[in-house]
Amino acid sequence: MKKNTSVILNILKSRTISISILLSLMLVSFAAAEDWQSVLDLRGKWKFELGDDEKRASIAFDDSKWNEIFVPSPWEDEGYPGYDGYAWYRKHFRLPQGAEKKSLYLRLGCIDDVSEVFLNGVIIGITGDFPPDYRTAYNTQVILTIPQNILNVSGDNIIAVRVYDDQFEGGITQGKIGLYESKNYLAPEIPFAGMWRFKTGDSEKWIDPSFDDYSWDQIFAPAYWETQGHARYDGMAWYRLHFKIPAELEGKTLIALLGKIDDLDETYINGEEIGRTGRIRSNPWRSSHDNEYREFREYTIPSGLLKAGKDNVIAVRVFDIGGEGGIYEGPIGIISREHYKDWKKNRSWKENQYWKDNQNWNNNSGNFWQNFFDKLFDN
Repeated sequence: MKKNTSVILNILKSRTISISILLSLMLVSFAAAEDWQSVLDLRGKWKFELGDDEKRASIAFDDSKWNEIFVPSPWEDEGYPGYDGYAWYRKHFRLPQGAEKKSLYLRLGCIDDVSEVFLNGVIIGITGDFPPDYRTAYNTQVILTIPQNILNVSGDNIIAVRVYDDQFEGGITQGKIGLYESKNYLAPEIPFAGMWRFKTGDSEKWIDPSFDDYSWDQIFAPAYWETQGHARYDGMAWYRLHFKIPAELEGKTLIALLGKIDDLDETYINGEEIGRTGRIRSNPWRSSHDNEYREFREYTIPSGLLKAGKDNVIAVRVFDIGGEGGIYEGPIGIISREHYKDWKKNRSWKENQYWKDNQNWNNNSGNFWQNFFDKLFDN
């Protein structure tokens, strides 16, 4: 009987593993849910129109004659069955009192298949790739940093979402919709998400903070450069961004966050290298690589390098070996050492607690089934 017990227990253990995986996902979901606090619920009726026109991103655009649609819900369920292609959503809102003092994020659930998101006419996020180099992001949770300087604190704000659906369901289909603040989401004091100067190729001159990059292309980061007019480009490219820091951050230890970069990078501030991931050789195509694109870039900024109230320049040299390229995932920006440490400690505690809880559940469930079947077959 003990042999039979062991055989059956092994079968159950395989099922226990599956149950364990399910529990793991539940624990992650519960932890994630605790991280977010709603500031403004934006579920409900949004303005909606089929077709595509870049003017729809503008604050001044008149959407008064558009139809209304419930968000979140596939547009097929809202009276547009069988429609595949482009469409736009728009939502007007006013900030709750005191919200302007918080680090805010816009959550738009899952958007099927591709999206560009604008706030008050400024692009703040991209998911997936629009045709002709189409790539779906239908199951990606859209969580976007809201730059404080583009919010209208006392008046109307407008979210505009451009969507492309390739097939099946389309639109803002499911998930949390609204403005949120996060207890543990890494929020830079100086966010860099937005438009950067960008140029393919390579030159040492582009390190110099005084270099005139005005004629360069503009590109949104974080997002693959393939989605923004540089399809199938592999090789060297540079990002540059001009920014200022407030007086209260001068003299503090600061950290530059560059999110994830595909594939290798060297990062400079005011002409001085502050960090690199991988090594770009003099002949870049001889550079070795080993999943650097998965690494989160966190570079400490040397003391005295940044000047409060003056123009500072961050320049990021990127080498893409193949496939997609660029600064593709955030958060990106500058964060104080104190803020960073608090986030790191909290994240480490959560990870350790998650694995501890998961292991305890596995052990307890295994003991339960062992005792259950021992008693069953002994009887």
